[in-house]
Amino acid sequence: MKKLSAYIILFTVVFSGLMMTTQAQTIARIVVDAGKYKRDHTPVSISLDDITAVADSLFTLVEIKGTQRINVPFQIEAGYQRRLWWILSGTSAPNTQRIFELQQGDAHWNFKSTIEAIDQEGTIRLQEGSQPILQYNYAMVYPPAGIDSAYKRSGFIHPLWAPNGAVLTNIHPKDHWHHVGIWNPWTHTEFEGKQVDFWNLKEKQGTVRFTGFLSKTQGPVWGGFKALQEHVVLKTGGAEKVALNEVWDIRTYPALAGGSRRVWDMTSVYSCAGQSPLLLLQYRYGGGFGFRATPEWTTATSQVLTSEGRTRKDADSTRARWIKVTGETSKGCAGMLVLSYPSNYDSPEPVRVWGENMERGELFVNFSPTKMKPWLLTYGKEYTLKYRILVYNNDITVAEADALWNDLAHPPVIKVEKR
Repeated sequence: MKKLSAYIILFTVVFSGLMMTTQAQTIARIVVDAGKYKRDHTPVSISLDDITAVADSLFTLVEIKGTQRINVPFQIEAGYQRRLWWILSGTSAPNTQRIFELQQGDAHWNFKSTIEAIDQEGTIRLQEGSQPILQYNYAMVYPPAGIDSAYKRSGFIHPLWAPNGAVLTNIHPKDHWHHVGIWNPWTHTEFEGKQVDFWNLKEKQGTVRFTGFLSKTQGPVWGGFKALQEHVVLKTGGAEKVALNEVWDIRTYPALAGGSRRVWDMTSVYSCAGQSPLLLLQYRYGGGFGFRATPEWTTATSQVLTSEGRTRKDADSTRARWIKVTGETSKGCAGMLVLSYPSNYDSPEPVRVWGENMERGELFVNFSPTKMKPWLLTYGKEYTLKYRILVYNNDITVAEADALWNDLAHPPVIKVEKR
């Protein structure tokens, strides 16, 4: 009996050891090299298809810090390639490395979705806890009563909230009824031998409208959606023709700096709807990233600064890697930094900035990639514009803005060692 008990104990120890080995089997070692730039809560990703075909539900990601093994929140993005996303939490100093291990086990580490995508009444609202981030309007929004219904629009962002709760966008202002928060139609185009204006809705030549969602995502790393939008040519007699398809990929990340800062991404992927090309003619504004600011931001209450040191007085028709707008609101000082990816068309992109003599001194800002040269979009190809946006309370320094752009333009180098 004693001998049998000993065998049972030995079997239990060996079996338990095998179970522990199974639960902690390392699939890959991941080395993230910060390079020569500081990293601050940087989102990173790797392709899972290059590593393993193991089911997504069997993964755990841990960071190795000396003898510590720290579970890291992550999420998996499905698609043509599966990608594993996580955030380099805290600050990573220049020329340092961080070590992670992707493990296979029976117990998937579950993390609560930090960013929620709430669908209600024709809108998708992205929020973290009780704090709203931005709202995408997919239902048709009409102008105020008595205004031409041609100004109706869907497929735009409003409100955009600062962390302090201030609304930073404006729609249907009296001076420009067609301005709708954050949006990006093209102004001066040529399609099938005719010029078409998708921006100035009063011309009734074209418009942009929401068509459907490709996905809605909630997770601990980012939350957001992919929305399909159509750039529609309006013809006489009520006929229509879709000239351009656009996918908006909007992603928001958890708040930083104790909730006083928030980062989100906006990616636009364009493709011709049919075999006819669309020529985006050179023009002083349109497309890219268009932003109509809150009426609280006037010449007296707000400041504009670009990466090249330009202000509201002289920023218009210059190029910039980033543009920053900061101003006073009823809830305190707040602002927005827009970073243009270096891969964007005609980068560094030209900007359109209203000068100080505009009506009521209000503010409109636009990254306009066709401001200085035309752009031909042809059938069978995809074209992409990408922007990263930081919304903040109070203000940020030029050094902080430059650091964010460098982090974007020169991402960390990631090496994966399969085990």
